[in-house]
Amino acid sequence: MTTIYLIRHAEAEGNLYRIAQGQYNSLLTDRGARQVAALEQRFADIHVDAVYSSDLYRTCATAAAIYKPKGLELHRRTDLREICVGVWEQRTWGDIARADPEQMENFSLHPERWKVEGGEAPAAVLRRVRAAVEDIARKNVGRTVAVFSHGYAIRLLLADLQGYTLEQLAATPVGDNTAVSKLEVRDGKLEVVFRDDNSHLRTPEYLAGETKGKRANGLEPGLRFLPLCPAEQAAFLDRCVRETGMAVQPDGQALVGYLGEEPVGFLQMGTEQGRIALAYIQPEYRGRGFGVQLIGQAVRLTRETGGETVLVRPGDSAAFWSRYGFRPGTQADTLEKGIGFDPAYLALPPAEV
Repeated sequence: MTTIYLIRHAEAEGNLYRIAQGQYNSLLTDRGARQVAALEQRFADIHVDAVYSSDLYRTCATAAAIYKPKGLELHRRTDLREICVGVWEQRTWGDIARADPEQMENFSLHPERWKVEGGEAPAAVLRRVRAAVEDIARKNVGRTVAVFSHGYAIRLLLADLQGYTLEQLAATPVGDNTAVSKLEVRDGKLEVVFRDDNSHLRTPEYLAGETKGKRANGLEPGLRFLPLCPAEQAAFLDRCVRETGMAVQPDGQALVGYLGEEPVGFLQMGTEQGRIALAYIQPEYRGRGFGVQLIGQAVRLTRETGGETVLVRPGDSAAFWSRYGFRPGTQADTLEKGIGFDPAYLALPPAEV
């Protein structure tokens, strides 16, 4: 019997910050790292002969839950990648939802209609991912393998194996990060034994690390961000200054986060590389998962300047920053978060396909 465990990558930056990450590389979050540990525990007593992964960073890092403790080689394949979303790549879902609501709806509910510039057709994604998994099955007859891929790609494949058409995709579930599906080859065909199981994320050990803060989910577009324009955003900025007691610096890197047409958040970067000078969400919008999206923009702006660390003086909001991976830094009264990529998941042998 040939058995394939098909596994979605752990929570990555795009999932948390509500940014379309498609085929761009992104780090795992702190929560993602805990999911990897839970996945490792789940597979501790399961025999696995080989491990395959898409060549993107977030899947390679997640695959470490199995290939490292079992002393196996990681086989990277480009044909296991997530869908390429073309001009949507690296844009916030809030921006996409406002700019192209029809295609945003199609992406989730009507993949057969989805089409954006530079994007990969869902039908083409299904063909390449199914061909990849079938090829892996042929190369591992009678063995047990783990295959790491991505949420949209996996959902397309599982739906197809269970007899759903593209037009029926919306009727199928969306698997959580690190959700495990089990496939078996029977009479030469792939069959789904179970899908999207996340029982390893419901253990007391894992749940003990969960925070009470609101987390973004795949159904919430979130904020869109525009450059600071004091003349157009004067009333909002005045409120920001009054409530924070801090001045807005019009000559620094600054973004205003909009929910629909209303400005609700503000991010000001300081002159020191990677330093957040001011992060503000209007009180009535707090606790809804928007603050972390400011962190996502700070990470993006810092990376664009070559920085690998984001810093902030937390004031009385240390609990918020700590929730998202900021730890005491080398500077007094400062928390910092590393955003550099681990070369162990980048400097691997060339992908097979």
